[in-house]
Amino acid sequence: MRELVVLGTASQVPTRTRNHNGYLLLWDGEGLLFDPGEGTQRQMIHAGVSATQVTRICLTHVHGDHCFGLPGVLSRMVLDGVNHPVHLHYPAAGEDVVRALVSVSTPGLDLKLHPHGAAGEVADGLHIRPLKHRIETYGYRLTEPGGRTFLPHLLAAAGIAGPDVGRLRREGALAGVGLADVSVPRPGQRFAFVMDTAPCDGAEDLADGADLLVAESTFSDDDGGLAGEYRHLTAGQAGDLAGRGSVRTLVLTHFSSRYGNDVSLLARQASARANGATVIAAEDLQRIRLPNRRGGSQ
Repeated sequence: MRELVVLGTASQVPTRTRNHNGYLLLWDGEGLLFDPGEGTQRQMIHAGVSATQVTRICLTHVHGDHCFGLPGVLSRMVLDGVNHPVHLHYPAAGEDVVRALVSVSTPGLDLKLHPHGAAGEVADGLHIRPLKHRIETYGYRLTEPGGRTFLPHLLAAAGIAGPDVGRLRREGALAGVGLADVSVPRPGQRFAFVMDTAPCDGAEDLADGADLLVAESTFSDDDGGLAGEYRHLTAGQAGDLAGRGSVRTLVLTHFSSRYGNDVSLLARQASARANGATVIAAEDLQRIRLPNRRGGSQ
C-alpha cells in the first residue's frame, strides 16, 4: 500500500481545525514521517496509525513547526516497544537543534542519525535537493525503480504462461524470448515533498515527474509580497511547480492561519496554473492514495 496520511496542515500558527505539520507516507511496508510538528503524536492516534509503522523520519529544516513533535514521537516509539532501526534525516546545519530534541526523548530506541549538507541520495531511492528558505532547508523525493509491464497477448503469442512468466522476469530471457519482446517499460512511482521555500531549482527538480507532490501553499497569490519576504510559496507558485513538472496530483498544505478553515481560494489559484494536475487542499487526518503508475498499472 502506498498512501499519504496527513497529520497536520497548519504553518507557524495552528488553528482549531489544523494541527502543526506532520505527514506519514506509507510505502511498501515502510513508514516515512515528514516534518513532525508539535502534536504529531496525538494526531497519529486520531489518524489510526501507529508509531511502530515509522521506519524513517525526514526533516526539511529545524523551524519549530516542522520538528517540535519529534521528542514525543520518539518517546512513543520507545513506549510501544519499537525494536527496528529508525533513521532520522536532517540538514547538518540543524545538528544542535536535532541533538537537543533527541536528548529529551526517552532513551532505548535504535535511532540512526543522518545529517546531510548537499544534494544527493540519502537512502535507497530517497533523494534530497536544497530549497530556498531563511535557514538551510532540503526537500525530499522518493522514487521507485522503473520496471516492465507484461502484455498478455504477447505472452500468449510467445507461448509463455504460469511460472515461466516469473522466470522470464528474473532471468531476462526464456527460450529465445526477451523481456522487450513481451513487455513495455513501466516508470516507477515518484513522491515529492517540498516545504518552506521560495521558487528555486531544487523545488523544480524534486517535482519533476512526481505522481504525488506535497507542496507548501502558505499564502494566496494576493499575499505574494509576504511570501517573498518570508521565502514561502503562494498557491499559484505551487500550481506552477506542479504544472512545469507534469505532476499528476498536487497536495497543498502548510496554510497560514490568516485564511481560517476555508482555503478553497488557494486551491483555485493553484488549479489555474497546475496544467491539469489534480489539486487537493489537504485537511488534517486525510488519507490520499498515490495515483496508479503512469500507463494505468498498479
